[in-house]
This record gives sequence, structure tokens and C-alpha cells, in this order.
Amino acid sequence: MSLKDKIIPFEQLAAWRENLRSEGRKLAATNGCFDLLHAGHVTYLENARSFADAMVVGLNGDESVKALKGEGRPINCEQDRAIVLAALESVTAVTIFPDVRATAFLAEAKPDVYVKGGDYTLETLDRDERRTVESAGGRIELVSFVPDKSTTRTIEAIGRG
Repeated sequence: MSLKDKIIPFEQLAAWRENLRSEGRKLAATNGCFDLLHAGHVTYLENARSFADAMVVGLNGDESVKALKGEGRPINCEQDRAIVLAALESVTAVTIFPDVRATAFLAEAKPDVYVKGGDYTLETLDRDERRTVESAGGRIELVSFVPDKSTTRTIEAIGRG
């Protein structure tokens, strides 16, 4: 499968998911900006994939990254970020969504497992995202981050460079 084949247009995500379900495959989903991919991201994605047969990454589109992270972000455009994520063995598919919150992405993906980073708890996870996953029969798993690895740290190091 080519990298471009692993990037699923958002409007085709539900059909892609139904195909997986018809094959009896379990789906993990996660989401984020993934602006400058680093070892923490790769480790996190590897761990997330361990919960299912396949994994889809919901990628925040450029406008939502700007709204979440501020002016000057993203560093890399959504298509470039999607291609880099799609190149990872742990990632089965990537879809770009325009919203700040992942609720619509999760409603389309209907994951068996929704994986979030260890900076969240079940109580701090967005209520609508949690409700969307659980109402479709999915569960939530929290995965620890790799200490001292972050896009913000990388950007700061480049600025000092």
C-alpha cells in the first residue's frame, strides 16, 4: 500500500471503517497535531497500535492546529504531516479533520479503542469525545508520554540553535 493510499479522505472514513469491521478487525484511534514528529510521538503511536489490529490517526487540519497552538503553527502543512505519519509502520491510516475537537472524527471512525496520551485522565478527556467513543461501544486507553520529548521542546531548541 502506498503512502497516499494510507491517507483516507474524511468523507470516506466511515466506509473504510466498515470494511475493517466486515473483516473482523479491531480498530484503535488516536488524534493530534503531530507537527514535528519526534521519538515521543513514534513511541506513543507504537503503543497505541498495540491495542488493536489496525490504527487510524485523526490529524488536526492546519486551521485547527493554529487555533490550538497559536500563531506560527503548524510548522508543517497538513498534507506533509499526513504523509510522514502514513510512513510509520504502526499507522494503518491517517485522516485529516478540520475541527479543534476530535468528536466528529471519532463518530466516523467508531474505534474499538480510543488512545490518548498520559497528560489526560478519564475526567479531563473532552466529555463529547468520551461519550462518542463509549456510546459506540468503544473503550479509552491512556498511554504514558516519553519524558522530555515534545514538539514545543524541539521548537525551543531550534530557536536556541
